[in-house]
Amino acid sequence: MTLPFSELLDAAISARAPLFDVHKDATPHAAFRLLNGFSEGCPALAIDIYGATALIHNYADTPEQGQTQVTETQQILLARLPWLHTVVLKTRNAGTEEARRGTCIYGSTPDAWVREHGVRYSIDLMMNRDASLYLDTRNLREWALQNLAGKSVLNTFAYTGSLGVAAKAAGAARVVHLDLNRQFLNLAKTSYTLNGFPIQKADFLAGDFWPLTNRLKRNGETFDCVLLDPPFFAATARGVVDLASNSTKLINKVRPLINHGGILVAINNALFLSGTDYIKTLEALCADGYLAIEARIPVPEDFIGYPQTRTGAPVTDPAPFNHATKIAILRVRRK
Repeated sequence: MTLPFSELLDAAISARAPLFDVHKDATPHAAFRLLNGFSEGCPALAIDIYGATALIHNYADTPEQGQTQVTETQQILLARLPWLHTVVLKTRNAGTEEARRGTCIYGSTPDAWVREHGVRYSIDLMMNRDASLYLDTRNLREWALQNLAGKSVLNTFAYTGSLGVAAKAAGAARVVHLDLNRQFLNLAKTSYTLNGFPIQKADFLAGDFWPLTNRLKRNGETFDCVLLDPPFFAATARGVVDLASNSTKLINKVRPLINHGGILVAINNALFLSGTDYIKTLEALCADGYLAIEARIPVPEDFIGYPQTRTGAPVTDPAPFNHATKIAILRVRRK
């Protein structure tokens, strides 16, 4: 029997009670997923918390179909979480770009930064259709904090740079961010400023992945770690990213940039690519002995739902990963 929406949301809030980061000044700074509607009984909805801002995603095929739940969500959140000062709504299938990027439906000023594992990350919740900080890679940022001290790091498809910011916070010797969109990289620079990191403009490269990686190779640049977190599909005049059918091409593209004994972090978020198929792809790349799968990084439980709150099954089985965002740590050996 399907529970009423209010009970589903109440259960989701209760399950995440330990994540609320409310400080003495009553200002929360944490970021996490409050409801994964697909797995927790409401496929048209997802809710994220960024500091004291609630972000509601309306994924309904027709936006009006999800409006009743959006209205009920706002009422419940403001009653249960009185410290919220802003609610933002992103409507995936809206008719305008503004509605897809997000509009304030309560309050007026979304949070501009959050804190995670002691690191501050600049956010702009209405800059893009995404929310400017991916919550499914929180554990990977923690891994970076624990493993990249003293390393040189290349953060490809950097978006707003959060993985590279974590590397910098770890004490990485150098972090180079690469993204097509300079506006996103500017948010990464703001994160640097929030944490007191010096900004080297030459380490923020705005441009197409394909020619920029070629340039790095021509210049003889190599790194101890390459972070490879591309969109599941993107095409430019210089190349195509297609994680569902050809992640091998991307991995082989960056392998020459990794030092002997270095690390490749390979992320594949293709929803319809099973975990088994992705592992097979990685194992094929490892067959020559120059790559080895060292670890898998799980997606945080709040992002996928808890055992007591999950009601649905994933579209495609992600096992041996725990979510469609499949994160593998690969060790590199050079000839």
